[in-house]
Amino acid sequence: MEKPHKIVLGIDPGSVIMGYSVIAIVKDKIKLLEINVLKLPTKKDNYERLHLIYDKVAELIKLYKPTEFAIEAPFFGKNVQSMLKLGRAQGVAMAAALSMNIPVAEYSPKRVKQAITGTGNADKEQVFKMLQHLVQLPEGLVSFDATDALAVAICHHFSDGLPTPKRTSRKKTVSSWEKFMQENPDRVG
Repeated sequence: MEKPHKIVLGIDPGSVIMGYSVIAIVKDKIKLLEINVLKLPTKKDNYERLHLIYDKVAELIKLYKPTEFAIEAPFFGKNVQSMLKLGRAQGVAMAAALSMNIPVAEYSPKRVKQAITGTGNADKEQVFKMLQHLVQLPEGLVSFDATDALAVAICHHFSDGLPTPKRTSRKKTVSSWEKFMQENPDRVG
């Protein structure tokens, strides 16, 4: 493999399951280096799990030497305790990257879906199908936590240098999956 001009570590944070993915960009082609999940033992207390998250992110950084780090921002839910745990998991992962001087970028779930499928309202199945067209996924991969992390990494690559989109109106636009695929054959394969 030629020397990549960019390596992105993507993280889907979680306090019980953390998805992670590493991609390399070589001549504008996305090469999947790793995709998996870290399953955190629920019998351990929250602080031990946070330590395991930090260690795993640090290990991935040492192994793949990413030039950039992308993480999914937590969505706002009704359960405050769940949000707190998720925020801590996200913070620990970000701290591992920052401690090794890797720039961190954060993307909302809606923005990730928009970048991958063309619509911010896509479901996990649609995201997965589009990822299959973008990269060669390992056989038997069924974890949406892992593919969410891949989607975050690819979203970061697609967003490279682009400003964060701003909503100019409250009017919703409707975009279909088929229309996106027709209008973006270069992303489909």
